[in-house]
Amino acid sequence: MRSDTPAWIAGTDARLIDRLHGGFPLVDRPFAAVGAELGLSEDEVLERLRVLLAGGLLTRFGPLFQIERAGGQFVLAALEVPQERFEAVAAQVNAHPEVAHNYRREHAFNMWFVVAAETPARAAEVLAAIEAETGLPVAAFPKEREYRVELRLPAARDAK
Repeated sequence: MRSDTPAWIAGTDARLIDRLHGGFPLVDRPFAAVGAELGLSEDEVLERLRVLLAGGLLTRFGPLFQIERAGGQFVLAALEVPQERFEAVAAQVNAHPEVAHNYRREHAFNMWFVVAAETPARAAEVLAAIEAETGLPVAAFPKEREYRVELRLPAARDAK
């Protein structure tokens, strides 16, 4: 989460995020169905999502797949980034479309990110490119086993 992001999101946007966090309707016009539940038009739902993504309040919106079943690979990776370079390195890492997200940790490995690639070879290429671009060694932890942890934190303050 960006440092200027509020701890909660108010009103309709929070209810929209909570509604879209799981249980996405499998119908011809899912955004219209969600909008009907929330008293919004399909266009309003789509525009709110665009604004939330463009503003960085949402970093991604989309399905989660077991990428290995399709021949791909997820890799959790970490870097030890000097504090004075953190933002610049984050921009370099995030410039790769295969990087799903990254986050700061209070640890020697202070930047963690996930690479999602179409093949294990492509994942290795992306990690090597990040290493070359940043000049920092990448610690890579390819997924060995799948665990399902369904943690849902409500965005709406009044959500139960």
